[in-house]
This record gives sequence, structure tokens and C-alpha cells, in this order.
Amino acid sequence: MSSAFCVARNIRDQMFPTSRAFLLAGSVVRGEETASSDLDLVVVFDRVETAKRQSFTFMDWPVEAFMHDVQTLEYFMKNVDRPTGVPSMSNMVNDGVEIPENSDVGLFVKAMAKQVLEAGPAPWEQAEREASRYAISNLVEDIRAPRNPDELRAVLAELYTVLATHYCRSQTQWAAKGKAIPRRLLKLDPTFHRQFTTAFETAFSTNETAAVIRLSQDVLRPDGGGLFDGYRREAPEGWRMPAS
Repeated sequence: MSSAFCVARNIRDQMFPTSRAFLLAGSVVRGEETASSDLDLVVVFDRVETAKRQSFTFMDWPVEAFMHDVQTLEYFMKNVDRPTGVPSMSNMVNDGVEIPENSDVGLFVKAMAKQVLEAGPAPWEQAEREASRYAISNLVEDIRAPRNPDELRAVLAELYTVLATHYCRSQTQWAAKGKAIPRRLLKLDPTFHRQFTTAFETAFSTNETAAVIRLSQDVLRPDGGGLFDGYRREAPEGWRMPAS
């Protein structure tokens, strides 16, 4: 058993002895940990008043513990993850390894996570889709003739996430955020992953954005291309301060 698993078991025994299921997830489970990796834990109890997230250090390991019961886990998977298209909690539970061994509760929540993942994200509403097209179109215009390299890198960083999300959601596929984006794109489409990473690596290292612009155009083409003229978005009626 690796050091991470031993530490996780000690955490369970010392800090969460009444948990009904205790899952270790994240990079250490995938065998991708680095010197700065933390331990991601999903801790399931009979009942919690509210779901909680707690950060702490244990035996020199940074730890992120997500504390739930079955009902709060189901809520997060279906009502938080699924509408956003990013299955953070579902992935942790589905990929997690239960410590010290499988339990009925652990198997139940893992089956629930698998069901959510197989169902896919909620359908992408047209308003969200058009907002994404508009955002990408604006960002592409900003990198065509940037004022300076600092602004270019800032816009590229934003476009990196928005473009990856649009690619995934437009195909009714789960998206990702942060450092999970390259891993998600590789799993979804290795060819697109290679094009995406190469285009952005070139842009970040040389300030040459032609490949990123072409890639953005390719991603938007099935939706009708870039969007600017005629785009309209209204704020909710209640977004006003009371009259004085």
C-alpha cells in the first residue's frame, strides 16, 4: 500500500471513525501525483446537517475532505454538477477507492455516480450556447491584434477554458475545469486534444495566435460560427434597486 493510502487510512481512523464510506480520489489514485499533490477525500456519514468541505494538513499531506451523506451527494451530483456540465463530485466518487474496503454505502454512492456520468450533462440551453459563442468571438478578436504580450496572455488564458468548455458542451459531453481540461480533451478526442494543446502552446510561447484563431473558428462552425451582430441578452426583471 502506498504512502498516500496509509495516510488516508490514518485520517479515517483518527478523524472520521463514524463515517459509513471513505473514498480516496484524485491524482494519487490515478498514479499521477506530484510532490505537491494533495489527498482528495469523500467522507460519507449517515447524516450531515449540511455538506462541508474542509482543508487541513495531516502527516505533511495537504488534504481536501468533502463531507456528505447520501442525500447531499445526490444533490451535488444532479443539481450542482449536472447543470454546469462539470462532474467534479461524480468523478471523485466514481474514480475513488474506498478505504479500508468496499462497503454497502460506498458501493451505493459509486453506482449513483456512475449513473449520473453515464446520463451525461444537462442539455445546453440555447441562451448559454449563444453566450459562449459571443464570449469566444470577443476573445478571438482580442487576440488578433493585442496591445501587448501581457494582455495577450491574459486573454489566451480565458479563451483556453471557454473554448474547451464549448467544444465539450456543444457535443453534449461532460466538460472540465482547470488542470483537468487537457485530461478530459484527451479522453474525449485525442486528435482535438493534440490540436488544442499545440495551438495554445504556440500562442503562449511565441505570441503567434493564428492556430488558436483557426481552432476557435472550427469549434464554432457547427453552431453557425462567431456571434456578434444581433446578439442580445436581457437581465432579469428583478435586477434593480428599489426606487428611493
